[in-house]
Amino acid sequence: MTTHPFPAAGSAADPLHVSSGTGDQPVLGSLATTSGRPVSVGHGPGLAASVAFLLLGLPLGIVSFTLLVTLISVGVSTAIIWVGLPVLAAAVLVVRGLGRMERERVAGMLGVRLPEPVDRITGRTARQRWQQRLEDGSTWSSLAYLLLLFPLGIIQFTVVVTLWATGLGAITLPIWYRFLPEGAMHFPSDDEGHRWLTVDSWWSALPWSAAGVLVVAVAIVVTRGLVRGHVALARNLLAGRDGA
Repeated sequence: MTTHPFPAAGSAADPLHVSSGTGDQPVLGSLATTSGRPVSVGHGPGLAASVAFLLLGLPLGIVSFTLLVTLISVGVSTAIIWVGLPVLAAAVLVVRGLGRMERERVAGMLGVRLPEPVDRITGRTARQRWQQRLEDGSTWSSLAYLLLLFPLGIIQFTVVVTLWATGLGAITLPIWYRFLPEGAMHFPSDDEGHRWLTVDSWWSALPWSAAGVLVVAVAIVVTRGLVRGHVALARNLLAGRDGA
C-alpha cells in the first residue's frame, strides 16, 4: 500500500488522515516518513482515545508547567553565582525529554506520528554542545508547547467533562432520577420556589434524554475538533521540519 505524508501546516486537509491515489482515506499500519511531515499510523483516533488524550492533557500540563517554571526561575535567579547553570542545563534536558514524550503520546493515542527534530548537536566540547542545544529552535518550540499545555489542558478538560457529563447524565436520567432525594429531580434547584421543572416519572425524563442525545452529538464534534487543533499545535511546535 502506498503511503503519503500529511499536507504541510496550513493546508485545509484533515491532519488526522492522508490521501491515497483513489481518494481521501485513513492509512493502515505503521508508517515511516522521510519528508519531515507527520503521518497517520492507523485509522485515526477512536472516540475514547480522543477523550482520554484531552483529559490527560491537564495533569500533564500541570506537571510540565510547574517543573519547567521552577527550574527556569531557580536557574535564572542563581545563574549569577554559577549555581543556576546546572539547573538551567537540567531544564534544557527536561524540555527536550518531555517534548519527545509528547510526540510519543500523540502517536500512541491519536495515531499521528511526528518526526523527530534533526539532531544538530555536533560540538566537540561540552560547552559547544550546550550552546547548540540552547540555539536549537526545537528546544524553544518544545518549551512553548509544554508551557501552553497547562492552559490548553484546563480548557480541554473543562469543555470535555462538561459536555460529556451533561449529555450522558441527561440520557440516563430516566434510570437515576428515582435515586435522588424525594425520588425526583428539580430544576434549577431543589429549593422551594425554584422548582420550575420536575422530573418524577419515566415519561417526564424522556425530553431530557432527547436533549442529552443532542448534547452528546455536540460533544463528539467538539472532541474531534479539539483533537485536530491539538494535533496542529503539536505538528507546528514538536515535529521536525523539511530541510531543518
